[in-house]
Amino acid sequence: MENEWDEGTSPSVWRYAKASRAHVVVDAADYFEIIRETMEEARQRIFMIGWDFDSRILLTSGRRWWQRGRRKRFPARLGSFMLWVVKRNPRLEIRLLKWNFAMVKYLFRGTMLFDVARWAKHPRIDFKFDSAHPVGCSHHQKIVVIDDVVAACGGIDMTSDRWDTPDHLPHDPRRKRPSGRQYGPWHDVTMMLEGEVAATLGELGRQRWKVAGGEDMPPCLPQQESPWPEGLTAEFENVEIGIARTRGEYQDCPQVSEIEHLFVEQIRRARRFIYAETQYFASRAIAEAICARLGEDNPPEFFIVNPVTADGWLEQKAMDTARVELVETLREADRHSRFHIYTPSNAEGEPIYVHAKLTIIDDEILRVGSANMNNRSMGLDSECDVFIDLTRPANAHVDPATITELRLRLLAEHTGIAEAEVAAGIEREGSMAAMVDALNRDGPKTGRKYLEPLPLKQLSEAERALGQSGVLDPERPGEMFEPIERRGLFRRKGHLMRMRVMRKLRRSKSG
Repeated sequence: MENEWDEGTSPSVWRYAKASRAHVVVDAADYFEIIRETMEEARQRIFMIGWDFDSRILLTSGRRWWQRGRRKRFPARLGSFMLWVVKRNPRLEIRLLKWNFAMVKYLFRGTMLFDVARWAKHPRIDFKFDSAHPVGCSHHQKIVVIDDVVAACGGIDMTSDRWDTPDHLPHDPRRKRPSGRQYGPWHDVTMMLEGEVAATLGELGRQRWKVAGGEDMPPCLPQQESPWPEGLTAEFENVEIGIARTRGEYQDCPQVSEIEHLFVEQIRRARRFIYAETQYFASRAIAEAICARLGEDNPPEFFIVNPVTADGWLEQKAMDTARVELVETLREADRHSRFHIYTPSNAEGEPIYVHAKLTIIDDEILRVGSANMNNRSMGLDSECDVFIDLTRPANAHVDPATITELRLRLLAEHTGIAEAEVAAGIEREGSMAAMVDALNRDGPKTGRKYLEPLPLKQLSEAERALGQSGVLDPERPGEMFEPIERRGLFRRKGHLMRMRVMRKLRRSKSG
């Protein structure tokens, strides 16, 4: 078996592998149904890799313990479903790998402990906690591999607070935690994949399993049958998928920063636009690449969809403060008004939390994964992104309109405007941002979903110093112990540093 920590085919790509079918799944309501149907058809192995799992979640949109499918009844709760599906197939095994810190959450999840105990008793269900990473890092991949034939890779964890539909309805009674408490609207994305690429992701998972302390796990045997769900129409067929990873240096494992290199490469090659959905916008490397492009005579449009604030106190201190610093600096550099960052709300003005990690470049590159636009995802946490690049010869047969349709669908979801109207607005106004400004500015008054420019928080001097230092969001393990000039958002000789100095000079002159 190849060493997991090899640097792959280039600094920015681990592997390329063929997918007989690929489909982007938007929001967890559809994903939970699709992945449940896929697991029902598993013959050899269900392998789930995640930041978190919660056995109490329902794998349907209903609220009954048992749901009637097309041909059979099945338990809707994840914990019971796993036992049911392995019981009905004596050849099936289940492997679950998750970040070890999440063990603490189990103490407060009631029946979750009961489910884990039932799983532990079953000889064909094995559960590992991944602690094979530097202190302060996390295992952040979200991958499911079925029989090494079908896989999912993206941003959706099979846990609570994730389920929602693209409607993001106000006060949707189905959007409830296992405790019964309601949570807010949630937007997410993952990609379903079939074929060689699923086997490649299975290999990545098996290597992680072994590093986390598990035994050698052989690949699944070749099989003719595919667990791809009936009725799921693939957007892409016979395409080449690129796979990129992040992993912090740990013991004998070297640093892997393919995702960071890939982001910088793809930002540099953009000609017309970059459309991105990301939970955080706090990466120095990404902001440096954007800042360099904004200084050009004719830069591409940058259209970023972000939540209004991070989820959690520590995340707000680390990510929101850095975001303010970066966005202010990029707006200063934006001579041609090409950099735009928006936040979505539903029809009643309730913020929609953006957990998706998706990037579309010129409708030629489609990228989905677990990595956010923050420093941790560039160099600390374990991450996995997959992408389709239509400029590669193997993908020359793919119509770019397929990616265009997805982008328009996402813009329609966020603005509450029909896809045809979104397309016509972009054509008429000349850019995505101009379309939003022209058609979506009255969103709160029209009673539909809407996008608005991200409001930036006023930072205290202490908060600014914290955000600039990067101490809560370092780029590499051990970086927090380096001198301040060698870390943080504004490093010497960078585009951001030069723009920051210019901004200070302008402010001092105007003051």
